[in-house]
Amino acid sequence: MAYDRSNLPGDFKLGAAWGSNGDPEYDTLSQRFQPVFARIRENAVKRELGRDLPFDEIDWLREAGFTALRVPKAHGGLGVSLGTFFGLLIELSEADSNITQALRAHYGFIEHIRAEAPPARQARWFERFLRGDVIGAGWSELGNAKQASFSTELRQTPDGWKLNGTKFYTTGTLFADWVHVGASDADGNGVSVVVSRRAPGVEAVDDWNGMGQRLTASGTTHFQNVTVDEADIVQERAPFVYSEGFYQLVHLATLAGIGRAAATDTAAILRARKRSYSNAPTALAPEDPQLLQVVGRVRGHAYSAGAIVNQAARALDLAANAGGADHELALVAEAELEIWQAQTVVSQLIIDSTAALFDALGASATLRDTGLDRYWRNARTITSHNPRVYKDRIVGDFAVNGRIPPGQWRIGRA
Repeated sequence: MAYDRSNLPGDFKLGAAWGSNGDPEYDTLSQRFQPVFARIRENAVKRELGRDLPFDEIDWLREAGFTALRVPKAHGGLGVSLGTFFGLLIELSEADSNITQALRAHYGFIEHIRAEAPPARQARWFERFLRGDVIGAGWSELGNAKQASFSTELRQTPDGWKLNGTKFYTTGTLFADWVHVGASDADGNGVSVVVSRRAPGVEAVDDWNGMGQRLTASGTTHFQNVTVDEADIVQERAPFVYSEGFYQLVHLATLAGIGRAAATDTAAILRARKRSYSNAPTALAPEDPQLLQVVGRVRGHAYSAGAIVNQAARALDLAANAGGADHELALVAEAELEIWQAQTVVSQLIIDSTAALFDALGASATLRDTGLDRYWRNARTITSHNPRVYKDRIVGDFAVNGRIPPGQWRIGRA
């Protein structure tokens, strides 16, 4: 005899089954930040349609302590695990994936400070993070930029160190207090520097014209004779040993959140749909088994993407906490392989589901005011940032020939 499920709580029916990563820390913080996420999600479509950049929403996250999640407890922060961190990023991305993308460089810089900075630099930057300071990115260059060097230059002058150049894909910089910039020194060596976003000579331009992630301020930033503090000049290398896996997993968490939001919206719209086709199997759209099947597939794809991200986050956490152990690089390589294996699968799951949702909702769902098109556009844009076309080959090369993933990658002329 089947168990009686008629008395389950009412909120179970519409809100459950996304799963938990099994960490009490995550469950506690998820509840803490839910009101902020709900507030962000409330006007997400309106922002998208009006191209209103999320300055206020990022400020809400600063005030709530969300931008300092990974600041260690010893320095006054929450010091959350990477498993908890990526679980929360999925929820933020469900509210508005633009914001997760805009903060990607910020969170990567925190990892850099955690893993690589000497104590004095750590203390200085952790204090800034705790008061809500945010970092933007300034690495990619357009045109004839070479893979192995930067056209942006750092030079020592009689007036101190000066930075000159132009960057594109400076995601999040318009919202930031500081900018982390890659440059070449007088000898052609790579360096990274940090400059104040409001310093004389720094100009961030909202000229991002991509079809997706339109509110990330991922456009151009100019640097003209910008003064650089010598304490913030670092000889360039991979920002931290697990940086490649970390940055890519932020993208995958963003995709999982997009899928979750798309699934929720699809179910809500079908639930309210009154019209049906004459050749449909039922008179009521919410009871149509074919449409329910579409919704189930969309939701299943989103659930699977989240589960994969949570699993990969655990592998990355092991690598991040190896603490210079002899097997640290092996753990990093293993985490990267897990993430590369996840990349093509998660990308396809969300691209497919954000396109398929329209099969359940009819032509009215294509109206611009619904904002549903943003899910596919955003997913398609994110999956183009770090091309998945190469990842299956890298994973296959490991499986067949035992080759570990290559090191830090760049884009530009060879």
